Amino acid sequence: MNYSFKKLWNATFIGVGPIWAVLAWMIWSSGQLQTPQHEALFLGIVIPGFLLIYLSGFLIRNRYAKKMQRVAS
Repeated sequence: MNYSFKKLWNATFIGVGPIWAVLAWMIWSSGQLQTPQHEALFLGIVIPGFLLIYLSGFLIRNRYAKKMQRVAS
């Protein structure tokens, strides 16, 4: 691998982020969210979900690095 995990992971999310935003906007503007409670629930799932997926990549990388360190020793 020529690049660090962090650089590749961030590049992936630079590409995926706008697609995620377009899909979220399509759902938001479709009329499916009829009440403020629906809108709050939607935002409360979509935004933290995106951040959780982003941060989970670093968690997986750290676990993999620890595993490789144990194997090497």
